[in-house]
Amino acid sequence: MEERKIVSIEDRIPKLKQTRKKKANRRLILYLTILFLLIATVVYLQSPLSNVREVIVTGQQHVSEEEIKEISNITNDTNIWKVDGDEIKKRLESHKEITYADVNRQLPSTVKIEVEEAERIGYVKDNGEYRAILEDGTELEATSSLPGGDAPILAGFDKPTYLKEMSQELKELPASVSSLISEIHWEPKEDNPYQIRLYMTDGYQVLASIRTFSNKMPAYPSIVSQLDEGVEGIIHIDVGAYFEEFSKKDAQEGSSQGEANPQGETSQEGNAEEESMNENQG
Repeated sequence: MEERKIVSIEDRIPKLKQTRKKKANRRLILYLTILFLLIATVVYLQSPLSNVREVIVTGQQHVSEEEIKEISNITNDTNIWKVDGDEIKKRLESHKEITYADVNRQLPSTVKIEVEEAERIGYVKDNGEYRAILEDGTELEATSSLPGGDAPILAGFDKPTYLKEMSQELKELPASVSSLISEIHWEPKEDNPYQIRLYMTDGYQVLASIRTFSNKMPAYPSIVSQLDEGVEGIIHIDVGAYFEEFSKKDAQEGSSQGEANPQGETSQEGNAEEESMNENQG
């Protein structure tokens, strides 16, 4: 029978003491680490290390970056953990030119603000000043600075009713077409108070009606593509659809005044027929 080795308690005690000591040391290290992290967190939160160092603003076009930062009320003394994104979002979206805002913290010390502005659908010209009209019909304060070309200039609209209706029509117009319009002049007639004249960026003029504007103008690019290169004149889309070529005298006067030719909307067949008729009359 095999003899079992007997280890005395005296021999085991040093090993037990050693094991207990290691466990105690590990616990102590863990507690000290937790304590250190807590102290470091408190120091970080209470020190300038947790302050916002940079505010990044994106998406703005007409509202200045400085104004957006001022509305957010975030400074280099603001603790990044005290930045209330929801509250800042509400303040920014209360601005009449901002339709959407989003505020995010980017650790360790950056706040990013993203905004979307209301579309400018036109500029009203009045006594040498310009008032921007937003997509909801809001008119901004007048400024003497020239518009940036992001929307057409509306001239002669001295009655708010017609201006409001024109604004609604522009809002519904595709951006690809509205970007081709330089100016829109209200030229009411006794039998048609809704008549407007458009000056296009490609040199054409367009006679149209406010009430059918957003329905007919999208066809403008296809209408122009059917015209002979170099021809100048007016595209009528107010009653029917036809092209009226300028006489030499009209062309010279239009050129000297810096006016551009119009564009309009018409069916391809009607345009071709009436263009031919007008050229024969011309």
